[in-house]
Amino acid sequence: MDTNQSQVNHIYQLEGRVPLFKALPFGLQHILAMFVANLTPITIIAAAGGLAQEEIAMLLQNAMMVAGIATLIQLYPIWKIGSGLPIVMGVSFTFVAALSAVAGQYGYSAVIGAVIVGGIFEGTLGLMAKYWRKLIAPVVAASVVISIGFSLLSVGARSFGGGYTEDFGSAENLLLGTITLLTCLLWNCKAKGYLKQLSVLAGLIVGYIVAIFMGKVDLSVILSGGVIALPKLLPYAPEFHVGAIISVAIIFLVSAAETIGDTTALVATGLNREITDREISGSLGCDGYASAISALFGCPPVTSFSQNVGLVAMTKVVNRFTIMTGAGCMILAGLLPPVGNFFASLPESVLGGCTIMMFGTIMTSGMQMLAKADFTQRNVTIAALSLAIGIGFTTASEIDLWHIFPEMIQTVFGANVVAVVFVVSIILNLLLPQNLEVAPVEK
Repeated sequence: MDTNQSQVNHIYQLEGRVPLFKALPFGLQHILAMFVANLTPITIIAAAGGLAQEEIAMLLQNAMMVAGIATLIQLYPIWKIGSGLPIVMGVSFTFVAALSAVAGQYGYSAVIGAVIVGGIFEGTLGLMAKYWRKLIAPVVAASVVISIGFSLLSVGARSFGGGYTEDFGSAENLLLGTITLLTCLLWNCKAKGYLKQLSVLAGLIVGYIVAIFMGKVDLSVILSGGVIALPKLLPYAPEFHVGAIISVAIIFLVSAAETIGDTTALVATGLNREITDREISGSLGCDGYASAISALFGCPPVTSFSQNVGLVAMTKVVNRFTIMTGAGCMILAGLLPPVGNFFASLPESVLGGCTIMMFGTIMTSGMQMLAKADFTQRNVTIAALSLAIGIGFTTASEIDLWHIFPEMIQTVFGANVVAVVFVVSIILNLLLPQNLEVAPVEK
């Protein structure tokens, strides 16, 4: 095998240098898969805090920078902070409801204070993971991963139909999503060698071009906002309110559960092994402390992105240098508004066409993890009951099941399938006897 081909094959290995021009498309593919989702939470929370449009634009620029920096820390740990895994970080949707409530009640400065304290809390908890790691048994991790995949299916469907817009489900959006999806499938079937793993990027490019001809992209927006924008440190002075801090700290525990599920799924599908205590500890440490840093730039918490875990599961591309090129693109987007505007102009239906299968891949990865944990009577009981309660009790039509509980409980669990599955599976794993097998029927 020649040296060039050997370097290309390094994309399937955690270590190893890949030629930059061949690594960049894979890194770019990861960023495009999560870019819009990275920006949306800020818009919602900032609007709840009454921020002006110029302030929101500034926070969006900061968020791209912070996501790139947090991803670099995950890839290349600083001390014990960071997992060394190909995890892409971005602003978390998990906190939207809680932080919107805090912003509305106390103001946006209280959001910053609560995220700083909550981030330090999660980061410190992560560094002590060796003391509580045994709570996350294989069946618990598998159930959480399945629930993450399930929770993202509706996200993919919403994007496929055009997102939260007036023309959701229109013929144009459905056609655009279908063209993008078919491009991904066709590329995956026809491409050869390492190029086969660029099916998502191919779909995004073709979908974007088609969207331009359909009038779905406003190209004038790309050049708005100037040429260079430096990040602003502490744009809002933090305020600390006990009620806000407690409610946000609880959500950080939910985020930690999702991060454990994401990293476990990534290691299982991308590296074909079990995750180590060091990797869990480092990933949570980065999750928490990077969130505190994010708050210093005025942004909500950052966390691992399940979209990218699904992409790793599909492509098996785990090379750290390759993902690092994507992190570099994020930082560049934060410094150069035209670059960020170009990424942000990607229509939702194009993104949905690419991600809908990725989200399904996460769910099937969880099923594979469950099979690897073995279908014992005990494991089946834990997985079945936690998923039944988690999915059933958080379905939109059954949300009133939570109305008798305090508002904080409703906020944390009412619509969060991952949080419910995580808690129920851990409780069952602690309470159920180890020997729960059904005795064979005597003939």
